[in-house]
Amino acid sequence: REHGRNQLPWQHTQDPYRVWLSEIMLQQTQVTTVIDYYHRFLARFPSVNELATAHLDEVLSLWAGLGYYARARNLHACAQAVARHWHGKFPPNAAGLQTLPGIGASTAAAIASFCYGERAAILDGNVKRVLTRHFAVTDDVTRSATTAKLQALAQQLLPNTSLIRRQPDAMARYTQGLMDLGATVCLRRRPECTRCPVAQSCLAFAAGNPQDYPVKSPKTRDKALRDIDLLWLTCRGHVLLEKRPSSGIWGGLWCLPT
Repeated sequence: REHGRNQLPWQHTQDPYRVWLSEIMLQQTQVTTVIDYYHRFLARFPSVNELATAHLDEVLSLWAGLGYYARARNLHACAQAVARHWHGKFPPNAAGLQTLPGIGASTAAAIASFCYGERAAILDGNVKRVLTRHFAVTDDVTRSATTAKLQALAQQLLPNTSLIRRQPDAMARYTQGLMDLGATVCLRRRPECTRCPVAQSCLAFAAGNPQDYPVKSPKTRDKALRDIDLLWLTCRGHVLLEKRPSSGIWGGLWCLPT
């Protein structure tokens, strides 16, 4: 409440549409970059039904620059699913939210926590870093078994049900606090342990090696290289473009013929 981020544009709302939109945009993208995109999206698509009826090309155009364009395609598909199967209302719990395109377990938990006060644990990249450091988890964080282990820890740490009953905003506050801890204190490089509220119980801090976590096995696969020729064809001030397949590189985007 005192030290966290309290003035972000998608805070202080229990509208699942706005929380969902921010969560999808914030995947692998920094807050400072997302804010302007978030405002532009809401100005054009103020509701999930308006997003559902939009043309995908317009959605991708507004997304241009955010990268990871599969998120935009899933965003559009999810809006259509909510409009078609849920009568324009998001499912009221994490389990239902996970049935929608592009919504994984952590995103579903965030929406359910913020909007419905559900006792659901998030586990995004920041939270994984906090947990692996605090509990000195030396397992490879990219392995599914490690994810399951961290998910169990995250679930155990949630506020208890009696507290949630006494304080309706307990889950939202806890979830936001955990996000803020990973984003502003327990940083990937140069973590600010001296101002961390849980430093005294952090095993990595006690050992003096927080930057050794999370543990990731080195990648052995070489990046694929591809040589392509692009056709730049103009006619009376127009440029010929073709729509790429929905899967693969630049999926669903308009491109010079290759």
